[in-house]
Amino acid sequence: MQQLSITALNTLPYARQPVEIVERKGLGHPDTICDALAEELSRSLCQFYLEHFGLVLHYNVDKALLWGGASQPAFGGGKILALMEIFLAGRATCEYKGIRVPVEELIHESASNWLESNFHALVPENHIKLHSLIRPGSADLVELYLRQKETGTALANDTSCGVGYAPLSELEAVVLQIEKKLNSNEIKSLHPEIGEDIKVMGSRRGNLFELTIACAFIDRNISDLQDYFNKKSQLASLVEQEAKLATNKQLMVTVNTADDIAAESIYLTVTGTSAESGDDGEVGRGNRVNGLITPYRPMNMEAAAGKNPVTHVGKLYNIVAQQIADSLVRDIDEIEEACCYLLSQIGSPINEPRVVDLRLQLHADADIEAQRSGITDIVQDRLANISRIQQMLIDRKIRVY
Repeated sequence: MQQLSITALNTLPYARQPVEIVERKGLGHPDTICDALAEELSRSLCQFYLEHFGLVLHYNVDKALLWGGASQPAFGGGKILALMEIFLAGRATCEYKGIRVPVEELIHESASNWLESNFHALVPENHIKLHSLIRPGSADLVELYLRQKETGTALANDTSCGVGYAPLSELEAVVLQIEKKLNSNEIKSLHPEIGEDIKVMGSRRGNLFELTIACAFIDRNISDLQDYFNKKSQLASLVEQEAKLATNKQLMVTVNTADDIAAESIYLTVTGTSAESGDDGEVGRGNRVNGLITPYRPMNMEAAAGKNPVTHVGKLYNIVAQQIADSLVRDIDEIEEACCYLLSQIGSPINEPRVVDLRLQLHADADIEAQRSGITDIVQDRLANISRIQQMLIDRKIRVY
């Protein structure tokens, strides 16, 4: 690790600033679907490589496009006119030591399993067409992978940066919890009319929380226009009840604000996602690795989903930077807020970043120099254990969307 840079900030802590905006694209959003399917393919490739070769071989499958279909929703049940099409693209080792890697089969199996597990009205074989656009990787990056087997050290396959911050603000926590609740099995069982394509946009002005929910309702569970508006009102109440469990701030909740009663234009779908009727999706356009889109916080443009978890710092450094920030706030009482920035250099060991820059908000009267040793220990521990992230991703203990 190069020299650790630590800066004490003297600005107003984030949670006490006057305005905040936070967004989460839910599991059924076209962008999140792309992230999820790329990440599921990444997991499947890791598992196959480890089971058959004892190490993860070169791959990056972080390019995915969802081409929206066409539908004709109707009260009581509509129909799909054109399938959604999903293109999974990237690079992977397709053969090693004479053993073929069944990439196309892994794509269809991993995608179908995820879609079946996370949607209750969408049927993959009836509503989605999958395309495999995976080709072998470049010779130099493949060689970089094989070098790790000889040295036992994973080498960064890119010059890239990662960033993480902690803790979540109250609004950030509420936005995450609302989407998680609405897409829970419990809610889907009680309210099957609620689709998975749920976007939560939260704002805070002073002590007022405004939550704007976009939710795709499922047509076969809605009998008529009045039933739609009744169930939309129930959804708003659900959101308010859930939010009040996490905050005592003043709340304003609105749902599907583009609805036009006079024109009978409402957010109705056959499958529970806007992807069925022309809304497209792409990896990297949605949530960051902490599950949120936070324009007032540090972020970068890396698409973590689908990148390999061994050498791709575009994935690893965003995760470990988040872990460092979380640990600093949790383990050192004097730190109120933490931001961590990491920079890699291609070909260098992944646990030896070129830059480690910490921006810390301390509690009043805290001395940053008195905490330097503890801070350094946390950073070094997290970097030394970066290889554990691989198995945590395979086990779904870390989500990157």
